[in-house]
Amino acid sequence: MTERSPYQSSGVDTGAGDRAVELMKAAVQASHSPRVIGGVGGFAGLYDASFMTSYRKPILATSTDGVGTKVAIAQAMDVHDTIGYDLVGMVVDDIVVVGATPLFMTDYIACGSVVPERIAAIVRGIAGACAETGVSLVGGETAEHPGLLGVDDYDVAGAATGVVEADEMLDPSKVRDGDVVLALASSGLHSNGFSLVRKIVADNGWDIRQQRPEFSRELGLELLEPTMLYTRSLLSVMASHPGALHMLSHVTGGGIAQNLSRVIPPELAVDVDRSTWSPPAVMRVLADAGGFALGQVEDTWNMGMGMVALVDPASSEAVLDSLRSAGHSAWQVGVVRTRVTADSEGATTSAKGVEGGAIRLVGTYADSSSASS
Repeated sequence: MTERSPYQSSGVDTGAGDRAVELMKAAVQASHSPRVIGGVGGFAGLYDASFMTSYRKPILATSTDGVGTKVAIAQAMDVHDTIGYDLVGMVVDDIVVVGATPLFMTDYIACGSVVPERIAAIVRGIAGACAETGVSLVGGETAEHPGLLGVDDYDVAGAATGVVEADEMLDPSKVRDGDVVLALASSGLHSNGFSLVRKIVADNGWDIRQQRPEFSRELGLELLEPTMLYTRSLLSVMASHPGALHMLSHVTGGGIAQNLSRVIPPELAVDVDRSTWSPPAVMRVLADAGGFALGQVEDTWNMGMGMVALVDPASSEAVLDSLRSAGHSAWQVGVVRTRVTADSEGATTSAKGVEGGAIRLVGTYADSSSASS
C-alpha cells in the first residue's frame, strides 16, 4: 500500500484533483473556440485577442458571480450537473446586458473534499453552458478546504470577459420615453432567493426527494431547474435589428423592480403590468407555503421574468418575433414614460447604489392558466 503523504494526512488529496481534471477535460475542450491557445492544465488560460484590432474602440466587459445557496439543494439531491448552467447564466448574461459578446470564462470550486466524479459533473455543466452561449471555458481552480468545509460541501463561482464596440454599447442613457418594455420568461427560480426557498421547505418539513402533487417530479429537481440562458438570442437580436435594443436588465437578486430601476434614467418611469403574465407554479407554491402574498416575494424571486429588454417602439414587434422564434416566451409588460411626482409613490427608485428610474409593479397577476407566450 502506498504511504500517504503529509498533505494527504491533512485531508487534501491532489491525486483526486488530477482524476477530476481527466474526467472533465473533454467537456472543457469542447467549449473552446479557435481563439483559445493551449489546452487544459496551464497556469493561465490564453485567448487570442488579435481580432479586436478590427474594432474602432473595443470596450471590455467583465462579470463575476456564484449561485448562492442553491448549491445546498444540489448537494442534498446529489445532482451536480445543473449548477454549472446557473453559474454561467448568472455571469455571462450580466455581460450581454451592456451589449457585449462574452468571450471566455474561468471557474472556481471550493470543496471540503475532492470527489472526482462530483467535481467533474459540476465542471461539465459549466462547460456545457459555456458551449451553448458561445463562451470558452479557458481555466479554473478546484480548492480543497478540509476542516473549513464539510466533506460533501462545495461552493462555485466564476468570472467572464466580453467585448463590445464603444458606440454599440447598451447604456441607460439610450432609454427613451415611449420605449417598449419586453419581458423574457425565466425557467424558474434561477439562482436567487434560495435562502428563503430553503427556509420555507424546512419550516414545512418537506422532503425534497419526494414528489409534491403540484409538480411532475421530485421537489428538489423542481428547485434545481437550470437558469435560462439568454446570451445567444440577445446577441442575434442585436445583430439582426441594429439599434433596436436600447438597454437590457438581467433580473437577479432584488427582483424585477430593483434590476429594472438600475438601467433606466432617473427622469423616466415604468409601470410593469402584472396582468400580462403568471408567475411559475414553483413560486406560487412556495409563497403560499410560506404564508406570503406574491407581492411580498417580488424583491426576492424573479416572478417568472428573467430578462427585460427596453426596445425602440418602431422595432418592438420585430424584436418580439425574433425572441419567440429563438424559443423564448416573451411579451410586452409596459412602456417607458417621463416621470412625474406621482410615479415615485410606492416605486423603487434605486438599487446597488444607483439612482435610477421609478419602477412599480401594478395590477394583479394573471391566473396560471393564462400565462403569456
